[in-house]
Amino acid sequence: MPPQPKRKISKARRDRRRSHYALTTSNLVACTNCGEMSLPHTVCPNCGFYKGREVIEVKKDEKKK
Repeated sequence: MPPQPKRKISKARRDRRRSHYALTTSNLVACTNCGEMSLPHTVCPNCGFYKGREVIEVKKDEKKK
């Protein structure tokens, strides 16, 4: 059998230990070409531009009728 705790951990001690578990929001910046929000220092997934020049060619999906 595994060892058991000798004392109950109080709610305050438990919550202080978990104080760093919260999620943080990601930092988003507007693309200089299309204005779409994306992660900084990455190629824009919407238009394929990075630092004012086209890095990858993004195909636009045409609407099917």
